[in-house]
Amino acid sequence: MTAHQSIRPEGPATGEVVMSARHVAKHYGAVKALKGVNFDIHRGQVTTLFGENGAGKSTLMKILAGIVTPTTGEIILDGTPVTFHSANAALASGISIIHQELALAPNLNVRDNIFMGREIRSARGVDFAEEERVTRELMAELEEDIDPLTPLEELRLGQQQIVEIARALQAKSRILIMDEPTSALSASEVEVLFKVINDLTAKGVSIVYISHHLEEALEITDHAVVLRDGEMTAYAPRAEIDLEWIVRNMVGENFDLGQPPASDMGAPALSIEGLKVPDPSGHGYVVDGMDLQVKAGEIVCVYGLMGAGRTEMMECAAGRLKAESGAVKLQGHDISHLSISERIAAGLVLVPEDRQRDGLVQTMSVGQNLSLASIGAFTRGLFTSRKDERKVVEDSIREVTVKTDGGAAMIGSLSGGNQQKVVIGKMLATKPEVILLDEPSRGIDIGAKAEVFKLLAHTAKDRGLAVLYSTSEVGECLSVAHRIIVMRRGRISAEFDHTATKEQIMAASGEAVH
Repeated sequence: MTAHQSIRPEGPATGEVVMSARHVAKHYGAVKALKGVNFDIHRGQVTTLFGENGAGKSTLMKILAGIVTPTTGEIILDGTPVTFHSANAALASGISIIHQELALAPNLNVRDNIFMGREIRSARGVDFAEEERVTRELMAELEEDIDPLTPLEELRLGQQQIVEIARALQAKSRILIMDEPTSALSASEVEVLFKVINDLTAKGVSIVYISHHLEEALEITDHAVVLRDGEMTAYAPRAEIDLEWIVRNMVGENFDLGQPPASDMGAPALSIEGLKVPDPSGHGYVVDGMDLQVKAGEIVCVYGLMGAGRTEMMECAAGRLKAESGAVKLQGHDISHLSISERIAAGLVLVPEDRQRDGLVQTMSVGQNLSLASIGAFTRGLFTSRKDERKVVEDSIREVTVKTDGGAAMIGSLSGGNQQKVVIGKMLATKPEVILLDEPSRGIDIGAKAEVFKLLAHTAKDRGLAVLYSTSEVGECLSVAHRIIVMRRGRISAEFDHTATKEQIMAASGEAVH
């Protein structure tokens, strides 16, 4: 099957095609993000788009949503070719997109984010009371207890994702594109979102759904389409696909995330002793008397539901949050009094959960982002060695397998997964002794995820690096980790080795096991 063949379902049960991309290509200089793709959206059904990072999924969705203009090809809406010159033009035709990277204003409150650019107006100006009422309705529909007047920057990442979803729902579009809408959501929030999707499709709304959570996507999809290197490689209705079909068409082989590496572990590299971090609400602790050790060459996974305290524990260890009591020790030395930069210099680094806000500088190039944390290694006084910096960048791109034109490319030109690799590469370039990774696979496809975990296994074994990573995906616990720590309400509720079962891990976290 070639990229220029029309791939569409057959038979009356597939639903009317309301929107199509025909022979759509998009070139960024020498990079061909899309190579003549055909894609159909069906009325009242969910079409799921699978593919590795850099396959062209987000580019195709941005073209459908009017954010990006195709180099060649056409978009057909209701049987008529259309050209969208902006996202507002697409929105006026009933097309909305929920972005993988949040397109919100952290300095505004929830209400103002939802109605930003779409204000409800009366004879007296903006009707803030009506906007607040609608916002409360949307939050109730999404079963989220968020006050409309809460500043967005005070919400955790998962709640910000809910606001992004509410903003799209408020537009009442007939075609809704969801690009990784669940990447920061808890299991219960995902369940609510799926109820909303079912309600929307029952009303005739068409959904395009992109997710790296393959099992999750299979729960709601009616059709599956796979993109690979900018070309459509496969299409099938739900009845004909399973996980093996998806993985085979995405990456050409079926593989898992690896096994714990054989490693000669050394002395404890990281010790967390009696750590207590107060809850911002003033009630209790988000981390409550935590004790944890990670040895040199050891990989430890921390699993827990949203709100378990995983992120707060890691941010406190890295110096981003202040502890009320307890100690953080690196190679036996207490570093609790050190600043973030001093902890990095000492050998402890953090890959944060939110790469856009905390991990990258969007106005910088790939190379500048990669070398930012290790700039001291090639700076003498007021001068930097371009040669030394270039070597750091080239080594990092090769080590973490970033798909890019080179260090000069802008960071925004990379897919979400490759941006995540840049954040990891930036911290590894500092030659740390301990690396903390908070949800390192967020927004990363199965192929890139395997590469990241192989990289962690390699650095732990060959460099003796102590690795501590957190995840809310139970399947990721049973990959390269030597030990699995389960957190619940700020405390360690259980500890397992790699022979544990998913059911044991989920039960220890307080998650319902079906």
